Amino acid sequence: MAISFIRIDDRVIHGQLITRWAKEFPCQGIIAIDDGVANDPFLSQVMKGAVSDVKVWLFTRKEALEKLPKVIASEKKYFVICKTPETLSHLIKAGISIRNDNKCINVGPMSAREGTIIIGPNQSVTQQEISAFNDLANQGYKMDFRLVPDGKSYDWPAAQKKTA
Repeated sequence: MAISFIRIDDRVIHGQLITRWAKEFPCQGIIAIDDGVANDPFLSQVMKGAVSDVKVWLFTRKEALEKLPKVIASEKKYFVICKTPETLSHLIKAGISIRNDNKCINVGPMSAREGTIIIGPNQSVTQQEISAFNDLANQGYKMDFRLVPDGKSYDWPAAQKKTA
């Protein structure tokens, strides 16, 4: 399977991703999907500059719909990172089969913002994100809320209890 790791992270690409997660799930490339990052030349440069060992692609949602099937058919291993669960849910609902061997999505930092509910350390969700996580769960995905590989982990049913 071409996708070795699927992550939702509001920081998208950063040092911790490369130094910690890439050791757990080796890859030859990182595909980050977010309209704001992909359309901002400065942010794009920062994201690509955070990684030196592997190639980085930054896609908008529209570009991802076109290009991800080619990535998935590849022999190489890739990380797929979305800034929000809504983006990942949108792509899957559109028919893109984004899955790794265990159909698990790692959820990293989702910073507190206005209107969010805190569900864990550095993890907060909006009502729209709750809906997206429910959609992903209904598609058979497991969510692993964990900031770093050796950190404390909890799943979506445990997180949902904190949103009620």
